[in-house]
Amino acid sequence: MDIEIFPHRLLSADTTEGLLNNLEGIEGIKRIVIQGQRLPPKDVNQEQRTITLKGEEIDLQIQTGRILMDIEDEGIIDESIIEDIKSICEDHLPFGFNIHVGTFIRKQKTVTDNLKYGKALNKISKDIVGLTDQNAQLSERATIIKRNKQ
Repeated sequence: MDIEIFPHRLLSADTTEGLLNNLEGIEGIKRIVIQGQRLPPKDVNQEQRTITLKGEEIDLQIQTGRILMDIEDEGIIDESIIEDIKSICEDHLPFGFNIHVGTFIRKQKTVTDNLKYGKALNKISKDIVGLTDQNAQLSERATIIKRNKQ
């Protein structure tokens, strides 16, 4: 199961950074995907900037329109996770948001992945499934930040 946060407005880079850093601390979230409108190059638009997540600097190339979270437990989503997410969202999104539970991120490799990667598909990490765009280089579209195992 996945959880979708749908803010009532597009998010600034600062809001995206704060929200993602706080969401990352919730136990049970396997991966977070952000989606939104692609921003023009940095020299044209001040919103495209580098944000810091888990100590790594990432070029934010979109204006965040929704956040998708893949939950580790494939069974029923625990209400405490939703309450934690709602609390964090209330702190960062005073203009409102909706939270939906469902399936939003692909879990299996598809024909599109096969066309994109060809024979290298078997070498692709399962973390990347559901993140690919057949028309773009993966390095331009996805950044994988590993969770520290403690």
